[in-house]
Amino acid sequence: MNRALLSSKTVEWETPQDFFDQLDAKFHFSIDVAANENNRKCPRYYTKEQDGLAQSWAGETVWCNPPYGREIGKWVEKAYIESQDGGATVVMLIPSRTDTKWFHTWIYNRAEVRFLCGRLKFGGAKNGAPFPSMVVVFRAAIERGRRK
Repeated sequence: MNRALLSSKTVEWETPQDFFDQLDAKFHFSIDVAANENNRKCPRYYTKEQDGLAQSWAGETVWCNPPYGREIGKWVEKAYIESQDGGATVVMLIPSRTDTKWFHTWIYNRAEVRFLCGRLKFGGAKNGAPFPSMVVVFRAAIERGRRK
């Protein structure tokens, strides 16, 4: 296995604007919970210093492209819990890592998963990412109840 494919100089991968715009047209996000001043996608956002994991997402329609490091499982768990207990709808852009514990614990059979064809070009990069991506949608428990 080429270890370079699993590592990066940063854990932050800026969402391509056109990709975000397509999702925003459908979901109408109210907040970006894992952002900084340069890569935020919504007028309201939490920075690393504000710690989106420590904030309430209750009642929000959340965009989340979390840091892709070892802490990603905490972001996925938070998204699931906020959708169940806080009534949030959370849409995440994350690496497609179907072999991980966090995928099987928090996503599999609990969320909508949309696997992306090809590799995204993050942050205006010339080349695609060295990993596949997926969009995961955690629907608010109230919203799921209306769709039945």
